[in-house]
Amino acid sequence: MTLALSMCLHDGVVLAADSATSLVLPSPSGGQQVVNIYNNANKIFNLHKRLPIGCITWGAGSIGSASISTLAKDLRRRFMGHDHDHADWEINADAYTIEAVASQARKFFYDELYLAAHPKPPGQPSVGFVVAGYSAGGNLPEEFQILIHNGACGPPQRLRPPSEVGLTWFGQPAAIQRLILGFDGRLASVLAKAGLDQASVAAILASVRQELQAPIINAPMPIQDAIDLSEFLVYVTSMYERFMPGAATVGGPIEVAAVTKHEGFKWVKRKHYYDRAYNPEERP
Repeated sequence: MTLALSMCLHDGVVLAADSATSLVLPSPSGGQQVVNIYNNANKIFNLHKRLPIGCITWGAGSIGSASISTLAKDLRRRFMGHDHDHADWEINADAYTIEAVASQARKFFYDELYLAAHPKPPGQPSVGFVVAGYSAGGNLPEEFQILIHNGACGPPQRLRPPSEVGLTWFGQPAAIQRLILGFDGRLASVLAKAGLDQASVAAILASVRQELQAPIINAPMPIQDAIDLSEFLVYVTSMYERFMPGAATVGGPIEVAAVTKHEGFKWVKRKHYYDRAYNPEERP
């Protein structure tokens, strides 16, 4: 599993994620079991090195035999005009929109790759993406979600209107739900099991949320404070999952990136499998 989040403010978008990825195999007794957890998966990507466009992923860590990390870099080559077999994918820096970039990302990940790797059930893994950043000439950041579930994938969905701010999280939600909303997402089923009807459950959840939700996301929040908050939320989830019974499916190094209008995509925290002192030049 994972914890990936996108925090959108007037100053920009912050993307943060853990690095855990689980190896899940069929269990001898039926169902599936986690047989290993690796703590160095990459879940945040810049989709163009000269434009303010970022992406975050959760769910399956690969499509077919290729990791999402490698595939995202293949997509970046197309967007930057480095893939001569797909020259028409190059982004026009003066006339692109985040929605159009998200649509192309969906075409790449789902139409081109996912359907070929998983043509029919069973075994169709779920995977999600958020493409976030600034359209050409845009003053406010935008976020579009791409969700592949049960083998199907609709068009990219805008997470919120450009004038609104907020936080969206994906993967293991329990810790953040308890901290920010004031209750675990499983509360509805607990109340239903106690005999409450659907209308009563909805009313109780609305009341609890109104009274207990933590108002920690504010539109004028400086980008550094949003970075600090995002990292904290991933850390809290990692510690929560570490001490809960079962496999710690959120963990490893925390990665954070910020996308702002003038500075573009900037890494704040990032892991490398190599020593950068020996690798002064990085490929596009």
